[in-house]
Amino acid sequence: MTTLAFDADDPTLAATAWSRLAEPGDETAGALVAHLGAAGALAWLVDQQGSVLLEPAAPAQRALAAGVARWSPRLDGLDPRRELAVLERTGGTLLLPDDHRWPRGLDDLGTAAPFALWVRGDADLAAACHRSVALVGARASTSYGEHVTAQLAAGLVDRGFTVVSGGAYGIDAVAHRGALVGGGSTVAVMAGGVDRFYPQGNHELLRRVTENGAVVAEVPPGSTPFKQRFLARNRVIAAMARATVVVEAAWRSGALSTARRAADLLRPVGAVPGPVTSMASGGCHQLLRDGVATCVTDAAEVAELAGEVGRDAAPRPVGLRSAADGLGDAERAVLDALPARAAADVAVLCRVAGRSLPEVLGALGVLESRGLVRPDGGRWRRVAAGRG
Repeated sequence: MTTLAFDADDPTLAATAWSRLAEPGDETAGALVAHLGAAGALAWLVDQQGSVLLEPAAPAQRALAAGVARWSPRLDGLDPRRELAVLERTGGTLLLPDDHRWPRGLDDLGTAAPFALWVRGDADLAAACHRSVALVGARASTSYGEHVTAQLAAGLVDRGFTVVSGGAYGIDAVAHRGALVGGGSTVAVMAGGVDRFYPQGNHELLRRVTENGAVVAEVPPGSTPFKQRFLARNRVIAAMARATVVVEAAWRSGALSTARRAADLLRPVGAVPGPVTSMASGGCHQLLRDGVATCVTDAAEVAELAGEVGRDAAPRPVGLRSAADGLGDAERAVLDALPARAAADVAVLCRVAGRSLPEVLGALGVLESRGLVRPDGGRWRRVAAGRG
């Protein structure tokens, strides 16, 4: 049996230990910790180490036996105090679920919720995520996708939203950068430890994020990002934000898993349409076709999707005004019957418009009062645009 080098009864150390022992999203570990508490679950695991359950019959027993086999190898040398010391050196903060700064949206993940959050920057994630939108998309982004992302991020922070994303190349990086340029707050959720920003090429950007928001991970310092952790990270992004918008994504983009997880959590999902010939927007179009996402084209529409009813309603679109706006059927018919440049008499207008004489005379009166027509020697003609 392994003897732990730290006080396993300490709830903080026990919770941070589980963030090392179990991979992100391990629901068996989550259920065990929810049932016994982090310290109790850790004590149970130490007791079970090395024991063999012979052909466990119940599914729960089989899941626990498999869990013990997964977690036990990481007990050797386990000491969360080392990771906490690294976090302290970076000026970071550890958040546990009972902290008032914990983003409550993560509770909707149930047994798949993180055991702890390792944070560099502003640790009040509850405040940051109270009004937030996840902007996600392809790493291999196009200039179109980057332009739209920058516009959305700037427009959202201008409306008081925090922009949440994954800190990756492409759309994620543009989302964070757009929020920073707009003078707003942004949160980057990492797949690896916060002691080493990944990808390396975004190091300076992520450093700036810690000054105007937060860089967050559910795995302790020293943890390496790899594919399954990126996929698990996506559920945290979806749960933290009030809504998720996919700006640009191909058919197999990881951003689609974020969108679908957000939909599973009953969060609003938006997708930005792209050129129908662009493979980079194929995933967005599929979300729209499947009814998973709402079409969004600007920050006002995203704010309406993620914000409060009434306060964040998008303004009704206003198109170019037409001379016929607000006219009745008879007035429209008479206006259409008038030649573009020549004058016409009333009899011709009756015949072309298919209206009676009283209708045509009444319509001409309305059109003249609007400045759309004028009499011309017993005939009528259109008033050219810009003339009084």
